[in-house]
Amino acid sequence: MDLFIIRHAQAGRFGDPAWPDDSQRPLTDEGQRRFALMVETLAERGFAPEIIATSPAVRCRQTAEIVAQGVPDRPEVVELAALLPGNDLKALMDWTKQQSAQFRRIAWVGHAPDVGRLAAELIGDRATWIRFSKGAIAAIRFPGSAELGGGELRWLVTSKTLGC
Repeated sequence: MDLFIIRHAQAGRFGDPAWPDDSQRPLTDEGQRRFALMVETLAERGFAPEIIATSPAVRCRQTAEIVAQGVPDRPEVVELAALLPGNDLKALMDWTKQQSAQFRRIAWVGHAPDVGRLAAELIGDRATWIRFSKGAIAAIRFPGSAELGGGELRWLVTSKTLGC
């Protein structure tokens, strides 16, 4: 099984008075453009999640929708409160295990620093975290179902490394 962990793309500035409710802060036009180009580039190389779970925050939902629109078969996007800041790893793992009965390529869209901690725990290191730039995507492969510490980091890319 492949699990893609995605940090939301570039959003408006944190603390901007235009968005007193931070969960409503959207992606910038530039963030949308660059992330869409990144997804297009990765899709040409086989990136194709079959279902996408996202934090309900607007910037994450927009990021998930860009993925869904940019990969084959237009996967369903599901909002999970477990991906909000401070996430619920047990709930994420339970949901992922349920989905893996039907899907072999699953994506999570969330927030930093949580996505870095999640990725580290999935590959076996609970003491560290992996730095995710805005819009970064990591691919973690599991020999069977997703298990904490049982994954292998296959790749981690940013729009900058792809030239987007």
